[in-house]
Amino acid sequence: MHNILALIPARGGSKRLKGKNIKQLGEKPLIAWSIEVALASKYVDEVVVSTEDDEIAKVSQQYGATVPFKRPYMLSLDSTSTMDVILHTIETLESEGKAYKFLMLLQPTSPLRSSEDIDKSVELMIQKEADSIISVCESEHSPLWTNTLPKDHSMDNFLPKKAERRSQELPTYYRLNGAIYIAKTEMIKKEKSFFMPNSFAYIMPQSRSVDIDSELDFKLAEILVQDKKLTEKI
Repeated sequence: MHNILALIPARGGSKRLKGKNIKQLGEKPLIAWSIEVALASKYVDEVVVSTEDDEIAKVSQQYGATVPFKRPYMLSLDSTSTMDVILHTIETLESEGKAYKFLMLLQPTSPLRSSEDIDKSVELMIQKEADSIISVCESEHSPLWTNTLPKDHSMDNFLPKKAERRSQELPTYYRLNGAIYIAKTEMIKKEKSFFMPNSFAYIMPQSRSVDIDSELDFKLAEILVQDKKLTEKI
């Protein structure tokens, strides 16, 4: 027993993609993808879904997750932060005598992470003796090619000189992919963040790093699910 809680936060309201957490992706609802890989992990001890939505709770339980409480309305608003939901879950479970050494956040909008990704992130945490591990992937485009625009949309000084090179000559940049966050529970309570001094990156391929926020993201996930070769382990 590694005493790891996997938490999947899933509220019912979604303005950009209605009902996305239980929207059918391939042969199962979106949230089921995260539940199943968490249950398949050799390190995760319990999979909990935090939701205020009865339908999400029902689907989550059907796929093997625990829904030990109904999330309060005030923690289900557009303005609610994920950290508020995490801290509420920790506090609620601890009040019932359930304390976990580690908490892993698995957002349901990242359905393509694998159970092997989960296990490797845990192993990296042990190897590094880290306080937290956060998953990332290579950026699709160098941030050196981005900038703000003035009101007249002038391109004067848009790129710094060092960015005027072929993409192969630019340094490799990484971005958060939203798939896996894991940290010591006591450090989460102290820092109220997964970003802490002794934190390290777990690198995932772009093909398993889709973060669904819009219909376009969902269409991309559908393509990747249909073509399993694109999401094979690297």
